[in-house]
Amino acid sequence: MTKPPLLDVSNLQKHYPIKRGFLGRNAGKVMAVDGVSFTVGYGETVSLVGESGCGKSTVARTVMRLIEPTGGSIKLEGRDITHLSKADLRPYRRQMQIIFQDPFAALNPRMRVGDSVAEILKIHGMKTNKDRRERIAELFDQVGLRADQMANFPHQFSGGQRQRVCIARALALRPKLIIGDEPVSALDVSIQAQVINLLMDLQKQNGLSYLFIAHDLAVVEHISHRIAVMYLGKIVEFADKHTLFADPRHPYTQALLSAVPIADPTVKREKQVLQGDVPSPIKPPSGCAFHTRCPRVMDRCKVEAPKTREVSPGHGVACHLYDA
Repeated sequence: MTKPPLLDVSNLQKHYPIKRGFLGRNAGKVMAVDGVSFTVGYGETVSLVGESGCGKSTVARTVMRLIEPTGGSIKLEGRDITHLSKADLRPYRRQMQIIFQDPFAALNPRMRVGDSVAEILKIHGMKTNKDRRERIAELFDQVGLRADQMANFPHQFSGGQRQRVCIARALALRPKLIIGDEPVSALDVSIQAQVINLLMDLQKQNGLSYLFIAHDLAVVEHISHRIAVMYLGKIVEFADKHTLFADPRHPYTQALLSAVPIADPTVKREKQVLQGDVPSPIKPPSGCAFHTRCPRVMDRCKVEAPKTREVSPGHGVACHLYDA
């Protein structure tokens, strides 16, 4: 029998109702995530990329059940956790943790960082203070911090050090899956590289799986095994990183990659500048959501939503250009 993937997300939806008037009448909905499906294997890094507002972070928070899904299913190691109560979900919380974008906002400014990490250990059953301190010292060593820094407050750390504290907290319960919600975008470029390399080292040491949310394609190329490109709440293309960067098929993916700087000044790349703005998720366009900005739009795109088709093994594209 084939072993199920660590994480299996199927047709995930998150719609926010819009209330208006004194009586709070329903005046529509924001379709933040609208039918997203993907898997994350053991020891694998899958990245979700796309412009701001495409629904990446909403996917991350919904998978963690920090916000409740409108539809679809979330399975962790084959067990459906989509509708579990808070009490029933607690054992699964140990298996998946999240690292947020802003490390300063993620830490209580009035708590010593050691206490912030100890809190999660205490909630999940590590009762003695001695055991907690030993575990925190071990975690700080793993992420490149000193044990004596446990007594410091968040404002006494740099941005990169604060993110290392957040990584230590995410590792505290020895999870199998860590979701990184743009965990390096708030850091300086030189510090980004250090944190990314740290995450990759921790993956090798602990057999971790990552769901990595980002908009920086250079970072994504470095850390990912597979990549899914999102646009307006949907995945428009997915492939392993080598295939996606060498042979992007969707016009949106091609435009994103054309904007990535190239270190070699002798190499020329034709930039594809997208016209217009991302449509509102309150009233997305009919047919293909990208047709209002697509340089290769056809009449069919305006009325018929494309289905995802596999153009090569493991490489799927939702575009009418590749319909059989």
